[in-house]
Amino acid sequence: MTTKRELGAMIDRDREEIIDFLCRFVRAPSPNPPGDTREATAVITAFLDRHGLPWRTVAPVLEWPNVLGTFSCAREGKHLVLNGHIDVFPVDETEAWAHAPWSGAIADGKIWGRGVTDMKAGTAAMIMTYRYLHALRAELAGKLTLTCVSDEETFGPFGARWLVANEPEVLGDCVLNGEPSSPFTIRFGEKAPLWLRFTVRTPGAHGAYTHLSESATITAARLICDLQAITGDAVAPPGRIGEALAEGAEAADRAMGAGAADTVQRYTLNIGTIQGGLKVNMIPGSCSFEADFRLPVGGRKEELLSRIASVLARYPSVTMEELNFTEPAACDPFHEMVGFMRENAKAVSGIEPRPILSLGGSDARLWRQRGIPAFIYGPHPRGMGQRDENVDIEEYLHVVKVHVLSAFDYLGGAR
Repeated sequence: MTTKRELGAMIDRDREEIIDFLCRFVRAPSPNPPGDTREATAVITAFLDRHGLPWRTVAPVLEWPNVLGTFSCAREGKHLVLNGHIDVFPVDETEAWAHAPWSGAIADGKIWGRGVTDMKAGTAAMIMTYRYLHALRAELAGKLTLTCVSDEETFGPFGARWLVANEPEVLGDCVLNGEPSSPFTIRFGEKAPLWLRFTVRTPGAHGAYTHLSESATITAARLICDLQAITGDAVAPPGRIGEALAEGAEAADRAMGAGAADTVQRYTLNIGTIQGGLKVNMIPGSCSFEADFRLPVGGRKEELLSRIASVLARYPSVTMEELNFTEPAACDPFHEMVGFMRENAKAVSGIEPRPILSLGGSDARLWRQRGIPAFIYGPHPRGMGQRDENVDIEEYLHVVKVHVLSAFDYLGGAR
């Protein structure tokens, strides 16, 4: 029987191949929008073919293929699902990068390029996990499924959402995901986005005739301040989540910035876009803005909408439209998979990660909302959505090892 020590040695042996795969993955552009991931998907499928791994393509949209693969082990057991996404943020071509955004360059002990942290390094860790455990399937119990999806960055319906709704094969007992998080944290839940569009309409007038019409932009500014005032309340987390958050507060701030641990259980608001007015000397007759409310675990959409309605009652010139909503979802922060990951991270690099909730969203929510525990463990989000995105090579290899060894433990590998 293969031991964890021997499995770790296999990964060390293949170090250069694992690094090279990520570099080639980054060199295959997959910005979303527009979302065409066929070139990057080909890098994945070529690797799977080279190692004799089962896979198939599920593509509700031709340009946005999803890679799905499954194999059964020698004995009955639990079903583990691996999830990562292929699409990445677009690039502002006017920005000067230290290394070209699609270069996959190696410099200063790092791999550089758009999407390397969000989340091609994490997706590569999923692929490597699938590869190593397939080779050991005769020694393991249960089933392992790989999902590499193409429609995550825009909350689109044709990636993980499609698979969860249409492919029962992906509904396992537990999910691992490699989204950027930091080696010091394991994310077991996340806040929920409620996106709303507010539109102000007034008669408008010449800019000097302020007595004739309310200004749509000034009304919007006042409304934004009033909406901000109804957020900020903390919500008591349910069950043992509060215990985990208290223990992980320092790690949360380390991973997401000072103040994150306090913010994670509060309602928050960001105004993402605002448009209004045609000319400086005209009173605007219309103004619209898009609001990104985030609900903490334990928060309720109905409660927040009730607060918003009480504010809107004072603004008869304003209408509201819901753009998107996802229920806040979390799973057990003391699940056995969390124990496996903490143990293996400590063994690999001396790091003992803490379970925390995430401020941002991920595809992991889709499984949690169906009662399937899903956990995120990935590299630091260095440059995520910015120029000079990069991942530390040793950190990437650490994440690979932790995922491989934890999946090995979950499927009954030899200790």
